[in-house]
Amino acid sequence: MNPPGPIAGPSTLQAPLDDIAPERPLPSAHFYSVEYPGYVKPTSIPLAVERLGGQSRVENAFKRASSKTESLLELSLRPGNPFAHPVHGDVVSTSNILLKVVKRKRKRGADGAAATDGTVGDYTVEALGMIPKTARFRSMVDYQYQPDMDDPIAKLRSAMDTMDVDGILRYRIPEEKEDYYVPEDPAAMDIDPQLLGADEPAGPKMNSNLRLFTPPLFSRQAIPQNYNYKSNPASVVTTVVDEETGEEKKRLINRMRWKGYGPISISFSDAGVPDKPSAAVDEQRANADQKILKRLQELFQERPIWTRAAIFNQFMPFEVREILNSKVILPLVSYVFQDGPWRDTQIRLGYDPRQDKEARFYQRLYFRNSNHPIVRPSVVSKRQEGRTELAQNRTEAVNQDDRRSHVFDGVTVTKETAAFQLCDIIDPMLKEMIEDEEDLRDVCNERDGWYSTHAFERIKTVLRHKFFSLLGGHIATREECEVLLVPQEGTNKLPPRPTQRLRFGKHNMAKGALPPEDAAAHRLMATLQQKAKDGRFHEQS
Repeated sequence: MNPPGPIAGPSTLQAPLDDIAPERPLPSAHFYSVEYPGYVKPTSIPLAVERLGGQSRVENAFKRASSKTESLLELSLRPGNPFAHPVHGDVVSTSNILLKVVKRKRKRGADGAAATDGTVGDYTVEALGMIPKTARFRSMVDYQYQPDMDDPIAKLRSAMDTMDVDGILRYRIPEEKEDYYVPEDPAAMDIDPQLLGADEPAGPKMNSNLRLFTPPLFSRQAIPQNYNYKSNPASVVTTVVDEETGEEKKRLINRMRWKGYGPISISFSDAGVPDKPSAAVDEQRANADQKILKRLQELFQERPIWTRAAIFNQFMPFEVREILNSKVILPLVSYVFQDGPWRDTQIRLGYDPRQDKEARFYQRLYFRNSNHPIVRPSVVSKRQEGRTELAQNRTEAVNQDDRRSHVFDGVTVTKETAAFQLCDIIDPMLKEMIEDEEDLRDVCNERDGWYSTHAFERIKTVLRHKFFSLLGGHIATREECEVLLVPQEGTNKLPPRPTQRLRFGKHNMAKGALPPEDAAAHRLMATLQQKAKDGRFHEQS
């Protein structure tokens, strides 16, 4: 290995191709670099460091254990001005090498020609160490706005930044003078009227005086767009006709704009119901799977209203995946309500459940399970995973129980959230209450549908008790439910339902859930009590 140190080489001669490049040792010293967005002279280095927040701020940004917030640098181009937005920089990992380059100047002779004193080469290069981290300022500078610093609010802001107690105490809300326009400062920059696109108005120029102060940020756009001064390639010039004047105008239309392929959504208060899909969806009819589309049309003829879970249970996993991915198959045959008793269901196009009493069997009941883990995915994860999650789960394991997840029989439970249509409840006691025609409305109600409030509350009370009893490992008896249906003495109100026992779960600790060890002890005691009760029952029988 050749000895280390700076070695000069010829700058004009080329080495033979068969020569092997000499190896040099790489020093173990580490350096940190800052890509300062400005010209820095050796004498102005202290000023540049001051603009970055000081030496301590720069050192904290390059620390190995620094947090994400501490690793950010802010370059203040106008330090001391609280209204000047800084430039943000990020500390990133790099694998750079710091080189020391020395340029040697040749001496010239008396006649101005280069002296031939035996010196070979003009530059010397030496590796000083590695640069594992670099601070970069790649984001754009935010818009800048300078308010009147003599304004009382501007003085208050400056006093708060410097913790000037006297300045804060001197602040008083100024009297409203309603001088929203003031004459323009003659020293201000004049703008050519041709650039403004209008003739110069007569009289003194006026400026706005609304005293609006700068927000924390003007623009959320931090990365510049490299559009090369070209128009959007997806935009085409389209001629449109004004319906009122008949005048033709040319507009730029984005061909790649988002087209909504969701089902038509209406409110319960809307007069009519849609009888055909939207134009954007209907255009995609030929691209939909015709076999699945025909099967869906047959299902909606058998039953005009379905939940999505009930529909998916009628198909194979690969068909469910096709329905989710295509996005237009369901909107081709159904619409949805935003509110009311049929909310979150798919309804056959042209069918109005508000005009048909038989539609009461398709009303939907939903109970939120506070013990069920609440997962709130981001918008991105919803788009990427939420729509295919059901199909993927069904691909892994499909059996007869999975296909009955939308049915409630009062004995088995297939999920931890209660969302059922009344026609899918086959529990004998609940079915009797649902099919009872004695307490129905003549006009459909937005909250209770075709049932009276009393009848619908009775159904919800029993379903809630049976469902949460199954979650707790207990099958509710008819006697238990009948006790809940006895009105309070002197009123028509049902007794308050028993408070649901909180089970251990991370999400409900703020609601008064028990600690893990206490919850385990309570579960053990409940199990022992249940076994003792079952033993006494067998002895009596």
